Amino acid sequence: MADPITKINDEHPVTKFIYYIVKKILDIFFGIIGSIIAIPIIIIAKIAYICHGDFHKVLFMQERIGKNGKIIKIFKLRTMVPNADKMLDDMMKKDKKLAEEYKKYKKIKNDPRITKVGKFLRVASFDEFPQFFNILIGNMTVVGPRPYLPREKKDMGKYYKNIIKTKPGITGYWQVNGRNETDFQYRLVLDEYYSKHKSLIMDIKIIIKTILQVIFRKGL
Repeated sequence: MADPITKINDEHPVTKFIYYIVKKILDIFFGIIGSIIAIPIIIIAKIAYICHGDFHKVLFMQERIGKNGKIIKIFKLRTMVPNADKMLDDMMKKDKKLAEEYKKYKKIKNDPRITKVGKFLRVASFDEFPQFFNILIGNMTVVGPRPYLPREKKDMGKYYKNIIKTKPGITGYWQVNGRNETDFQYRLVLDEYYSKHKSLIMDIKIIIKTILQVIFRKGL
């Protein structure tokens, strides 16, 4: 599919000011509501893991690339086995086809590292809720490019400088335009497109589409 990027919007300063003020208000509102909802989700997830004999922590922090390339730590609700990174390295060493799949998509279809509890959390999108804490902290926003892993910086190539101009978000243009059906390269195209063309109308559309996707479990 062709790159949809055509030109950078030349918005009026007043329009930009209103956009950032409204966006901040939305971040505070959703940040508070989301954080309140996240607390019982974390507790229930912990109980569910214990019931499955998994006593490792369910809430952890992971380094990601934030706005202007600053490394930030985001809250994550664990959906994989505790040694997921090492397991991935071993899997890719043993299976070249799997290694190529991960390189292209930055994920694995039917990933064996995902736990039974984690699978439910992902389907219900509950695993994203702890990141509302990051919104209240101020290093994430509701709508924006998904925060990339530091090791993915090299793979971001020419898209990196434009994507990092925008604060990373819980949901975004990529999530409502295919997500699991798109490869890593097209994700970069979509994230850069948002970073260049973001607006209040676009953000509202993305929020509405995200809610509908969660309800109907489409593209997640």
